[in-house]
Amino acid sequence: MRISVDQTKCCGSGMCVLTAPDLFDQNGEDGTVVLLEEYPDATCEATAEEAASLCPASAITIS
Repeated sequence: MRISVDQTKCCGSGMCVLTAPDLFDQNGEDGTVVLLEEYPDATCEATAEEAASLCPASAITIS
């Protein structure tokens, strides 16, 4: 599994951080998403997919 984020789409809602704090953080300056783990292990797949589905800007992609 690979997680990618598009910071230009991010609106800074923080849903990703609330859902998966081990995978995402927010930039202290503008609140945009910061990806902490691009290739997490399989145990994080459900959480990563939930975070992607909750993102109001569709800035998170799971492949």
